[in-house]
Amino acid sequence: MAKIALISTPQLIIIFFFLLFSIADPVSGKNFGFKKEKLSHFRFYWHDILNGSSPSSVTIVPPPSMNSSILTGFGTVNMIDNALTEGPEMSSKLIGRAQGFYALASQQEVSLLMSMNFVFVQGKYNGSTITVHGRNSIFSPLREMPVIGGSGLFRFARGYVQLRTHTVDLQTRNAVVRYDAYVLHY
Repeated sequence: MAKIALISTPQLIIIFFFLLFSIADPVSGKNFGFKKEKLSHFRFYWHDILNGSSPSSVTIVPPPSMNSSILTGFGTVNMIDNALTEGPEMSSKLIGRAQGFYALASQQEVSLLMSMNFVFVQGKYNGSTITVHGRNSIFSPLREMPVIGGSGLFRFARGYVQLRTHTVDLQTRNAVVRYDAYVLHY
């Protein structure tokens, strides 16, 4: 009598995914009618204003009353709608807004988890966005966070931003941060 070999469920799953990935077309911008991919560099200044009559950053979750959060602010969450300008002065040309949030995410140092969209409001990129999500150790002289996507002219965007604190007022905690964004897009 002939024996029938049975295939287990995990083996079937492995075979299915092997077949799926071996016949799938790779996704590229060309499949969507985009032109050649290019690298763009943008420099702008991010204004985090925490006080006054119209703050651009507001605390939506205050820090818990734990001893570990006293020095680092661990647990604090701020919602932002910060101006992005061509120069470090608030009066310089507005090119966009940084909309999202940041949270103090370390118990050992002052370090932020930042998630925001850079929404451009001028020129060729008006209405397009770049999405950034990452860790910002604010007392380091140079920080880096990934660009994880975008919209409009920045669909399929990827890259990184480098941050340098331009000025910070220790009394008000208002800050101006220089961003250099390096973005691959179509």
